[in-house]
Amino acid sequence: MRVKALAMCLCLLPFAAAADTTIKLLEVLTSPERTETLKGLVAAFEKQNPGVRVEIISLPWSSAFEKFATMVAAGDEPDVVEMPDRWLSLYVKNGKLESLEPYLAQWKETAGFNQRALELARSVDKTAYLLPYGLYLRALFYNRVLFKQAGIAAAPKTMDEFRDDSKKIAALPGKSGYCLRGGPGGLNAWIMFGAAMAGNNVFFTPGGVSTLEDPGWVQGSSFMVGLYKEGLAPKDSVNWGFNEVVAGFYSGTCAMIDQDSDSLIAIAERMKPEQFGIASMPKGPAGKAFPTIGYAGWSIFKSSTHKDSDWNLIKALDDPAANLVWDQRIGALPVYTAAEKAPLYAGDQLKGWFQELADPDEIPTLMPTNLPGFAFFADALVVKTGQQALLGQLSPADMNKQWAAYLTKARQKQLSGK
Repeated sequence: MRVKALAMCLCLLPFAAAADTTIKLLEVLTSPERTETLKGLVAAFEKQNPGVRVEIISLPWSSAFEKFATMVAAGDEPDVVEMPDRWLSLYVKNGKLESLEPYLAQWKETAGFNQRALELARSVDKTAYLLPYGLYLRALFYNRVLFKQAGIAAAPKTMDEFRDDSKKIAALPGKSGYCLRGGPGGLNAWIMFGAAMAGNNVFFTPGGVSTLEDPGWVQGSSFMVGLYKEGLAPKDSVNWGFNEVVAGFYSGTCAMIDQDSDSLIAIAERMKPEQFGIASMPKGPAGKAFPTIGYAGWSIFKSSTHKDSDWNLIKALDDPAANLVWDQRIGALPVYTAAEKAPLYAGDQLKGWFQELADPDEIPTLMPTNLPGFAFFADALVVKTGQQALLGQLSPADMNKQWAAYLTKARQKQLSGK
């Protein structure tokens, strides 16, 4: 009898082992603090889900796109992946991602997401192929101390006020109005100023021709070049990147900077809350502004054999409490409406972002990051020609003409399916 019972137990062992689940979770926007935070959230999930193990794979962002593409091409696909906005369309169109709509329809927390987050989740084919965990929206940081010294009562609401305020600040000894980003990563400002002056954020005609050489977009480029040529931005800002513009702001070198919420961590460490504020981006002649927005989230690969477990993991990572911890650690704006009342987000400094999200005339703008060669356009062509324009070596019209030619060619290639 004992032998029979033992035999039955031994027969059951393979089935018990097979019932255990291992979820491969790929992280791509990697940093030591983010990874440690993710490990903590995953450990809590594993504790609540006996028999489920999560294997975290972390790729450095600088090479993540190429390494991930190689993994997918080799059939080494994750179950759950951290999905940046610029990758989403590519993997949806390749048929790699699972629709999350059935899960969202049954999840009680879906109703708590802010409307912008759900719109972005459905930005490809009007279907949610990722669950956003945070938003990166440009807003205007301004130095209240310098504003007061220059006799300015409030942050600028229009592009004209922005330029006038910059002139008043530049009249102070050793100060500049705007922390211009002429080096790497400067595309956001060119796009925001161009769209504000154009009164729209339409990048292409229906036939795939870039609009960036239209008069309104050129006017926006001329506006930014004018700020630099008139001495309203530091002379060396023609070469500034992220670290330089943020340092230029918290050091008091310049009074205004357009940045995402992730820069708030460095600024808040060096400035007192009453020394700076954050406002909505100034509006153009049409009464509209177009702050650039980015986002990231969690997606499920179709090849996964345990999608319900994958969704349970995503729910745990994006649960309101866990999401608040995650977003505060990485400096992202929350995707839940209720999170705006959390101490970090309820302060005066962050009101500008929530005002932007609520204002129908502040239109979050996604750049066409899924275009072939967009990385070269943003990180090489725009930097080179932008610096030439700032230094007077290229007219804004000619600069925008080059941009439009490049983007039109890329868009035509995309439309052709090549």
